[in-house]
Amino acid sequence: MTEATETASRSPEFVQSLERGLAVIRAFDAVHPQLTLSEVARATGLTRAAARRFLLTLVELGYMRTDGRLFSLRPRVLELGYAYLSSLSLPEVAQPHMEALVAQVHESCSMSVLDGDEVVYVARVPTKRIMAVAISVGTRFPAYATSMGRVLLAGQPADWLADYLDTAQLRPLTRRTITDPVKLRAALTRIGSQGFALVDQELEEGLRSLAAPIHGEDGSVIAALNVSAHASRGTSEVIRRELLPPLLATARRIEEDLRGGSQPTR
Repeated sequence: MTEATETASRSPEFVQSLERGLAVIRAFDAVHPQLTLSEVARATGLTRAAARRFLLTLVELGYMRTDGRLFSLRPRVLELGYAYLSSLSLPEVAQPHMEALVAQVHESCSMSVLDGDEVVYVARVPTKRIMAVAISVGTRFPAYATSMGRVLLAGQPADWLADYLDTAQLRPLTRRTITDPVKLRAALTRIGSQGFALVDQELEEGLRSLAAPIHGEDGSVIAALNVSAHASRGTSEVIRRELLPPLLATARRIEEDLRGGSQPTR
């Protein structure tokens, strides 16, 4: 779709300047914590003049800093994401149940939601570092290669999932990563039927992960809950046997609290 066609398909209320300002913020990430004006313009498709105006506006508002050449985000930008997280009851309800699960199985537990083709962590209770990258609330991973992502994908409407499988870039993150859309579809069908996902070293070598869905009141999958373990803990079957029952039980307790609207107790 060309830019002209895309623009024509948008509603009259669409504010393009806001879209461009957000694109400038999204240009910065863990790989690109600092960018020059030219790099921002290239990453966003904006002219240098437009990129400069957006960058200097963000600097003046306190969301960004600059030394005159390089630009980087300031902590205040977290307010934008926190507004969303603070509006959710889900992490607050889930947290005590996740803490109890971690105390029981002695493995890290996370909760995520689907955002486009990525999972976004909205709650986490770590026990020990088993991944090469640090994980915290707000961390993103490609949905296709994660247990939580597959649970969330499996819960999507058929039309949405078909579009996803047609367009997703399934890159091999390890030698075990499923990169064939046909095989991924089969895996998602199986996950939807069995009610959980087990991913064996597809996101990172040495990491196995189990995930279960969290359902809303209407039965739709609104989030995913997982536990991750190093491969040294045992085979996939051992991890499934030891960790799946408490994981599923924790997911059901979270759903019960969400349906009942009860306040979490510690």
